[in-house]
Amino acid sequence: MHISAKVDYACRALCALAANNGEALTAEELARAQDLPVRFLRAILNELRRGSIVSSQRGNEGGYRLGRPASEITLGDVFRRLEGPLAEVRNERPEDAAYEGPAEHLQDVWVAVRAALRGVLDEVTLADVLAGEMPSGVAHLISFPEAWQPR
Repeated sequence: MHISAKVDYACRALCALAANNGEALTAEELARAQDLPVRFLRAILNELRRGSIVSSQRGNEGGYRLGRPASEITLGDVFRRLEGPLAEVRNERPEDAAYEGPAEHLQDVWVAVRAALRGVLDEVTLADVLAGEMPSGVAHLISFPEAWQPR
C-alpha cells in the first residue's frame, strides 16, 4: 500500500485541528504548524470539506474545524475521501476479480489485504492518534519488531 503525500498531509492537518479544541485554524496556520505546502493543503482541505470531514468558515473568526468529533473520524474515512477505495485490483473491487487455473485463489489474497487495511484504517480515529493510544489490534501489530523493519 502506498500512502500518498495527500493522505499524509491531510492526516497531519486533521490531527492539528483535533488538538485545537474546536477553534478554527486557517490553512496557513495548519501549513506552518505541520511544515506543509499551503497551496496543496488548501486543495486537500477543500476535498475534505466536500466530504464533511472538515467545515470551513470565512471571516475574522474563519478557518477550518473538524466536521465531526475526532473520535468519529477514522483514517479510513480520510483515505477513501482522498484516494478512493482502500484496495482495488485493476480498478475493480477485489471480490470482482476472477482468476482461473493456478491463480484461482489469488482473489482470496486480495480480499484479505483489503480486510487487513480495514482492520487498521477503519479502527484508528484521529482521537486515537492524538492520544497516542491505538486500538488493541493495531497496538498488537505495531508491537512486533518486524513491523518496524523496511522490506
